[in-house]
Amino acid sequence: MGVALVSLWLAAVLGLALWTRRRWTDQPEWSRKVLHIGTGPVVLIAWATGIDRSIALPVAALVTLLAALNHRLRVLPAIEDVGRHSYGTVAYGAAITVLLVLFWPAQPRAMVAGVLVMALGDGLAGLLGPWIPSPSWLILGQRKSVVGTTAMAGMALMVLLLLRQLGGSGGPSPVALVLISLAATLLEQVAVLGLDNLSVPVATGLLWSWLSLRP
Repeated sequence: MGVALVSLWLAAVLGLALWTRRRWTDQPEWSRKVLHIGTGPVVLIAWATGIDRSIALPVAALVTLLAALNHRLRVLPAIEDVGRHSYGTVAYGAAITVLLVLFWPAQPRAMVAGVLVMALGDGLAGLLGPWIPSPSWLILGQRKSVVGTTAMAGMALMVLLLLRQLGGSGGPSPVALVLISLAATLLEQVAVLGLDNLSVPVATGLLWSWLSLRP
């Protein structure tokens, strides 16, 4: 049941990304953001349906491998052709795989926190940052802005607070969640080659797990 729901969700997200690519040919980044944001809820489906580690981990590793092949061969340009060199899609898959290794199924909230902060926070920043004019700066050749950075920090904190409420007892304190969201935002600033798609989720998951153990 869980695997079928995940498959249907991913097929729908991929279809929407391909349609976005055809509809707005001058905005190749948009189709990537559809995938970036749309992939995140997969972990909620996996959590809700209790997908076994023996299934989730090989599937995540396979998807990461397919993303790497697509990065090389450009079979699905909606995923990769954004006018700049980026390993973001591959790094995203690798991050989910690493989080599964570290936290699934013993600490699902750490896993979900890492994925959703990246999917929703970075995704929203990537949409609003270029669209709404605001002061900006360059970090290692990557442009960042006040609007994009604020969107990342705000969405990250919202995701973490909601996850703390939905997950029952335990979890980091509200102050700790602020610190996690700030750490994720700082890591997102260093987005060289899209590797923040790996650093942000893994760091968020590790911080959630570690700070959950502290009084």
